[in-house]
Amino acid sequence: MKPLKKNATYDDLREVPDHFVAEMFDGALYVFTRPAIPHARVSSVLGAALTGPFDQGRNGPGGWLILDEPELHFGNDVLVPDIAAWRRARLPALPAGKYLTLAPDWVCEVLSPSTETIDRDVKMRIYAREGVAHAWLIDPSRQTLEVLTLDARKRWAEREVLEGRGLVRAVPFDAIELELGALWI
Repeated sequence: MKPLKKNATYDDLREVPDHFVAEMFDGALYVFTRPAIPHARVSSVLGAALTGPFDQGRNGPGGWLILDEPELHFGNDVLVPDIAAWRRARLPALPAGKYLTLAPDWVCEVLSPSTETIDRDVKMRIYAREGVAHAWLIDPSRQTLEVLTLDARKRWAEREVLEGRGLVRAVPFDAIELELGALWI
């Protein structure tokens, strides 16, 4: 995938119509179509499963703020993960602005054929640089959940790959079981 514009500014990003997802990496503007239905299903079901126990503390430990598609600004990089979460100890309240500059503690990217390379390579490199401690990569077509943690050298270590339809526990949300099969259509 090639950028729409190099040496882009935030104003260039803001001019992209709302029916697209726009992100900037190293000052280059990338524009993506909205995700397909299987992608949206994974993101919606996962966000719902995590919000009750972790964001709201219902039948779980609480202590997190979870957002769908937050806009994150890190220098010349503007990223929009599918889901991101911050421990409330680091982000006790959400700012009133349109974006956050504090790196999340966890991100989830739902992989699509058109964005997989950027999600795996470019975005994961930026998340590591910014110190995001945990990441999940979910592939709806392969029905897999890759669980990654950042090591002391700021490199991603694959903890496990979960697949299929069973009940699973995955860090940092391993206090509850997730029904993996509920993510797939």
